[in-house]
Amino acid sequence: MTNTKDRKCYHCGDDCGSRPIVLDDKDFCCIGCKTVFEIFSGNGLSYYYDLHAAAGSSPKPKAGKYNYLTSEVIVDKLVEFNGEAFQVVNLYIPHIHCSSCIWLLENLTKLHPSISSSQVDFPNKTVRITYSHTASSLREVVELLERIGYEPYISLDDYGKKKKEIDRGLIYKLGIAGFAFGNVMFLSFPEYFDLFTNGSGGPEFWLEKYKTIFRLLMFLFSVPVVFYAGRDYFISAYKGLRSGFLNIDVPIALGILVLFLRSTVDVIFDLGPGFFDSLTGLVFFLLLGKFFQQKTYSFLSFERDYKSFFPIAVTRIMDNGSEENVPIYEVEKGDRILIRNGELIPMDGLVLQGLAELDYSFVTGESDSVRKDKGEMVFAGGKQLSGAIEVEAVRSVHHSHLTQLWGNFDTGTHKANSFQSLTDSIGKRFTIAVLTIAIISSIFWFFFDSSKVLNVFTAVLIIACPCAIALAAPFTLGNMLRIFGMHGFYVKDTATLEKLAQIDTAIFDKTGTITSNQRNTIAYEGSVLNLDEESLLKTTLRSSNHPLSRSLYQLLREQDIDVLDDYKETLGEGIMGVRKNRRIKIGSAQYVGWPMATDTSKTQVHISANDNYKGCFSFETTYRPGLSSLFNSLSKTMDVSIVSGDHAGEKKRLEKILPGGSRLLFDQKPKEKLEYVKNLQNKGSRVMMVGDGLNDAGALLQSDVGVAISENVNVFSPACDAILDASRFQYLAAYQTMAKTSIKIIKLSFMLSLLYNVVGTYFAVTGQLQPIIAAILMPLSSISVVGFTSLATNMLGRRLTEPS
Repeated sequence: MTNTKDRKCYHCGDDCGSRPIVLDDKDFCCIGCKTVFEIFSGNGLSYYYDLHAAAGSSPKPKAGKYNYLTSEVIVDKLVEFNGEAFQVVNLYIPHIHCSSCIWLLENLTKLHPSISSSQVDFPNKTVRITYSHTASSLREVVELLERIGYEPYISLDDYGKKKKEIDRGLIYKLGIAGFAFGNVMFLSFPEYFDLFTNGSGGPEFWLEKYKTIFRLLMFLFSVPVVFYAGRDYFISAYKGLRSGFLNIDVPIALGILVLFLRSTVDVIFDLGPGFFDSLTGLVFFLLLGKFFQQKTYSFLSFERDYKSFFPIAVTRIMDNGSEENVPIYEVEKGDRILIRNGELIPMDGLVLQGLAELDYSFVTGESDSVRKDKGEMVFAGGKQLSGAIEVEAVRSVHHSHLTQLWGNFDTGTHKANSFQSLTDSIGKRFTIAVLTIAIISSIFWFFFDSSKVLNVFTAVLIIACPCAIALAAPFTLGNMLRIFGMHGFYVKDTATLEKLAQIDTAIFDKTGTITSNQRNTIAYEGSVLNLDEESLLKTTLRSSNHPLSRSLYQLLREQDIDVLDDYKETLGEGIMGVRKNRRIKIGSAQYVGWPMATDTSKTQVHISANDNYKGCFSFETTYRPGLSSLFNSLSKTMDVSIVSGDHAGEKKRLEKILPGGSRLLFDQKPKEKLEYVKNLQNKGSRVMMVGDGLNDAGALLQSDVGVAISENVNVFSPACDAILDASRFQYLAAYQTMAKTSIKIIKLSFMLSLLYNVVGTYFAVTGQLQPIIAAILMPLSSISVVGFTSLATNMLGRRLTEPS
């Protein structure tokens, strides 16, 4: 019969004591763990326990603990987003510690019907939850987390502050390892100089009686080094082996363990002083290398975060009624901001004029629009769907919030990072090879010179560790993200950078992408508009973000701006505005109802007022500087196409500008652009779509890399993978070339690390390399790889001074 004292809780693994609670032949330590098991089983989440046994933590619910979460004032301070139907909250969960935690917390939708999504940030131990507060409440969500053993930590005093506590764990471990290493080295001096003697009359005889004490002190100094300073290597190795994965910490942990056990045995049985100096030195230099890597990567991450604000401007309305474009980070509390149709609201604010019809799918994942009237609150991340509105900022703009929204948007089309998989694959093969070489070498020396077995085994494990390889990709690509951001090209993540290097087909939209809406020559042909019609025209144009609308809006003389009663924009066709029973349409001839033939050699925008055709504006298109050289550069390595929703009036002109073989497609609706991208991908092409983010959202989303052009307009789309400042358009080929070169730098780093490992392993296998020297050389190899990648990418960045 099983002893009750040996019974472990099926949920949390704690001792169940003498009276365990039994359910379905499973033991539980308390009602809380039993309840959690019933919740999981009843919702089809019993697979949670298959990830690994006793994965949960014991819940300790307290009645009424979260009653304060019923206060709307407190909830408003805690939630990131507070809409009519949905709220988004980011909670800190201290108990997140393993893959099963992630799996469970990202399946909260199965535990509560009001939760629509949950996303875990494992390094920061947070979970971002979107839930319907009409069907539930923040209190119920938090209590659910508490019941399943993941009680969030909530501090109203600290919530919302950007400052984070510094993790000093590595510094403490490094300090302890360094202190122990120095003292062990000092205590080892008599061993180094052979001052201990077995005689009875030598001058060093007085040291003999302290030999045991010295060795015991060295052992005591090594214990906290192994079990505290070096424990992360054991934990990482254990988790990797438990998951069936050989990570790079396996040989390191094995080397530390072998050194400690062998040295302990030597001291206990008086076989020698052991290798405590090598052991403490190994851990110290490993931690020193990790500290260097962490500091360097943190610097790169901070610099990129600071530089990678979106090149988005908003229209600020001045006190005298004039309008000016300003970067979003210059918007302050109290500023009046104009939000046009299709624009993203960059900050929380109050509606001053107009009807806000907002699409918050970017934030909540829900496609239903939300209507807000004058005086109501709107939140950052909403996309205006119906005309222009004026908003008063109630908080300053934090571009980091938009960065978070952009990063959290999952397009669903991005495949696994193949190059990162290659890095992992190389690391795994290296580990297997290192263990094989270490074992074979040890067997060889066991028969020829057994005194070298331990040194050879540990030296091979240390010197041949492939950690330098694992650093090559993140440091190279991270530095390139920073450099690109400094030069007006804002790439979403390193995976996008790698995909950019593999592009073989580039597709460009025409209007607003390869054309500039700031240099167009415009002529009007038709009936003269009266003052009311011209005022209504400009008011309607003011609501639109289309490049041609913006050009016309800037052209027309100042008129009284009024609020529209109705506004509608039909993608690829035109816009309509209604005010006081008067209606105006602006767009294609077909859209405004003009049946007569039009001049297809020009880009034209037609106008009708109350269904009466008035005339058209003809545009003489101005293309962006460097267009011809850009297409010539791109066409050398990839297929280039222009897919436009405009008519073919500019076809002959474009054929003269662009290199031969460039494909030109006109009169393409947004859906047709999307299908064109799909067809190319089905044929094996890797496609980059470059558009203005308006009619191209579907194609940008479908493409392998979607690049949105930004020209002082707030038309950011989460569908894009990168944002290109319009002033840097001619550098696009240079960016793509640099992305390719970055991959070459990574491969060169692999070769450098491989060369180091081959040479170092040779000396280790032949018994010419002591473990302590290997421990010093190992972080130096990592430093050399980081230095090489940083230097190479910085030199590469200098090429952006001239277009390639």
